[in-house]
Amino acid sequence: MLTAALAALTLAVSPLPASAQTPPPAASGSRTATEAENARIVTAFYELAFNQHRPTEAARLYIGDRYIQHNPHVPNGAEAFYGYFEGFFRENPQSRVTIHRVIVDGDLVVLHLHSQETPDDPGRAIVDIFRVEAGKIVEHFDVIQEVPATTANGNTMFEGDKAD
Repeated sequence: MLTAALAALTLAVSPLPASAQTPPPAASGSRTATEAENARIVTAFYELAFNQHRPTEAARLYIGDRYIQHNPHVPNGAEAFYGYFEGFFRENPQSRVTIHRVIVDGDLVVLHLHSQETPDDPGRAIVDIFRVEAGKIVEHFDVIQEVPATTANGNTMFEGDKAD
């Protein structure tokens, strides 16, 4: 149930080193000003909600009057989001999320994340997709996968040729 709720709301968490407190920079010159602003909005939302554990404030600042949720386990609306995560963070004070990649295409912002409840938790690899409209997050999709202890190919779920 917890994994479904986290997946549904898209946002579980992992420890960030002090040097990584700021979201990764946007890919250089190919983003429009609107795309850069959309990336800033979504990463600021994530940092405030999931690393500073202030989901109500994050929702009030960054989620629009309507918030369409595509995870089948979570209701629509900002209240469903922060109502769940206020309690989650009280029970999981060490939870954090590391943002590995930020991809923007117009009004869509995609985050590739490593989410952990504790520093020892292998965590989950998450791809969250948000739609931003008029400076507010109005729609959310997610894909969540447990991080395995080993892989058949020796690659991690987060590193790559363009790794952070």
